[in-house]
Amino acid sequence: MGEVHQLVLDHGRVEARRLLDPKRASVVDIAAAVLEEESRALGITYSGFCLTALPHRRLPPEASWRRDQGRVTLLVEPGSERKRDGTLVPIGVPYGAKARLILLYLQTRAIQDQSREVELGRSMADWFKRMGIERGGSTYRAVQEQADRINLCRLTFYWDGEQGSGFAKENIVNGGIRLGGDTDQGTLWRETVTLSETFFAALKKHPVPLWEPAIRHIGGNSMAIDVYVWLAYRLHVLKDPTPVSWPALFAQFGGGYKELKHFKPEFREALDLALAVYEDARVAIADHGVTLMPSAPPIPERAIGGR
Repeated sequence: MGEVHQLVLDHGRVEARRLLDPKRASVVDIAAAVLEEESRALGITYSGFCLTALPHRRLPPEASWRRDQGRVTLLVEPGSERKRDGTLVPIGVPYGAKARLILLYLQTRAIQDQSREVELGRSMADWFKRMGIERGGSTYRAVQEQADRINLCRLTFYWDGEQGSGFAKENIVNGGIRLGGDTDQGTLWRETVTLSETFFAALKKHPVPLWEPAIRHIGGNSMAIDVYVWLAYRLHVLKDPTPVSWPALFAQFGGGYKELKHFKPEFREALDLALAVYEDARVAIADHGVTLMPSAPPIPERAIGGR
């Protein structure tokens, strides 16, 4: 049980907010909401996304994105869209929280249905509604922008050692994720898209379970999502306390930050949010960085009928 969760249980949400730094009020609210959750809904992501991730912010349209983290390298190359005059214009790589949510939906449904063909339409609309994203307006336009970038980009994971290349250099989605108008009639997206064969094979071989409400509560913060999936992947398999230095954290999560001193406060905030939704996580922050300690899995027992 995390410190903030115990504080909420002992004193209630209002008193816990008073006892902690006012800047952490949102963390108290999320921790309290997590304690009240009864949802059993699970999500799935590919293990590669637990070790490295998409950019947090918009890059120049023609820029590729590369992240090296230990034995895995992620390379994302932007695709291009064809204009009416026939010219091809780079559209940019996907970035931010909404791109991560789209990918999480696609991966989760593919594993749930054991099929490369992923249903969109009402199913995706309902899922985004559960994530707190309502249809219509600027929010949906932002989701569509990220969907277009995912449609067109080429994404490759390279693994060192026995796993070899994670999957081929290709578009991970065949077809298109298109949003419709702001209406209750018909579907909002094309009926289905198909994950590439190699991406689907890699996902089936190395799936990582997540708790859907955890993603919902931090769904607006891309770094918090990245930290949560990293902890979900690492903590429950540890045998001993494992220190991770600030330079190592900066290398993994600090893409887009020029200096470590600018990254540190952003990471601390993201870690706070991730720990608020992963109540059994045991992580100590110190001058050297963080120490990860063996912890229960990220799926709360009550979510699988335990309490």
